[in-house]
Amino acid sequence: MSEPFVPIEELSKHFSVSISTIRSWIRQKHIPKSAYLKVGNTYRFRLSDVTEALKPTGNYDVGMQTSIDNVLDEAFADEDI
Repeated sequence: MSEPFVPIEELSKHFSVSISTIRSWIRQKHIPKSAYLKVGNTYRFRLSDVTEALKPTGNYDVGMQTSIDNVLDEAFADEDI
């Protein structure tokens, strides 16, 4: 069974950022269209796809990448990787 899509509120809680930050990441294409569905004004995201898209690739400026790295570190701090 495939992974469910989650609302933007759940995504923002998962990464400990505001909904505005998620929307900014979408506008700046840090979150690709393949990682979410949009119907009208409603977004639904696949967590694993968003996490993969935000991993370091060298395509982001240093400030943005540092911010994303910090968010990912905090999001996964309690998980055994």
